[in-house]
Amino acid sequence: MEFLNHYKFIESIIVFVLAIFIRWLTTNSLRKIQQKFGFHNSRILVTNKIITILIYITVIVVIAFIWGVDEKQLLIYISSFLTILGIAFFAQWSILSNITAGIILFVNYPVKIGDTITILEKDNNITGEIRDIGAFFITIRTPDKELITLPNSIILQKNIKYSPQPN
Repeated sequence: MEFLNHYKFIESIIVFVLAIFIRWLTTNSLRKIQQKFGFHNSRILVTNKIITILIYITVIVVIAFIWGVDEKQLLIYISSFLTILGIAFFAQWSILSNITAGIILFVNYPVKIGDTITILEKDNNITGEIRDIGAFFITIRTPDKELITLPNSIILQKNIKYSPQPN
């Protein structure tokens, strides 16, 4: 039995080292892509975070299988977690719409971090530089150096006037 645990330990270390190597390779590839296509650094950082999270989730699942976790138990745990997450999103529909809007802003929207935008309202326009685009909120710094956070879904619903940052 101790002999089998020794192999499980070695296999776990190999999987972990392989994950670190894949993460290093991905980070270097993203840097090359950034230089080749001129992507903004903040987009590369967010993409790197997402890929890193996916790599380590995969490592946890593979190591769990190495150490003998039953597939049915793992499937029950994952489905329970996703059910609770789904109920939470359904209860807070606006959170789900903000996450979706954040992904749209990140991937396919003309504004990016560093651009100056004006959100056109009837009574009060909001002007400022985009400082951060998060999962739920976009942060804008006004000319008065105030930080304003707005839900991502608002940015997609309102008319925006923007000035791209110089390259």
